[in-house]
Amino acid sequence: MSRLVACLTGLSMLVAAIPGRAAEPPHAWLFGAWTGGLFPAPLHQTAASCLAQPTVVFMRDVVLRATLTDPTYQQRVVATARTYGDHTDFTFAPVPPSSATDPLTGAPKASAAGFGCAGPDVLHVLRKSANEIVFPGCADFPNPLVRCPTR
Repeated sequence: MSRLVACLTGLSMLVAAIPGRAAEPPHAWLFGAWTGGLFPAPLHQTAASCLAQPTVVFMRDVVLRATLTDPTYQQRVVATARTYGDHTDFTFAPVPPSSATDPLTGAPKASAAGFGCAGPDVLHVLRKSANEIVFPGCADFPNPLVRCPTR
């Protein structure tokens, strides 16, 4: 029996080392679409209505966030993601200066790239439950976010 356990352990390490088969990143538990945050999340929401306009979308290398004043999502490239128990800390690549101008005033458009946290390139995510998270200390997201249902 111990020989079988040793073989299975060796086989699992070999499979994990196969090129092209990457281990899940530490923030994989966040992958998907989340709603709420800016406002309280609706209590009963269908998957179609939630996925039509989520507030935040977490992916492997990118986090997208909605803002109240811009119809497009702000994209942040993940530099590092570290998970410690029930929270994950993100550090984002710095956003290059924008050359966009406001169509009404002609003034340079302000970047809403951050999350209203201590720094624009940092995000702390705290898991409240399997389907609820908060961004502690982030003024732009005073309410909890809930995972969009899949059905």
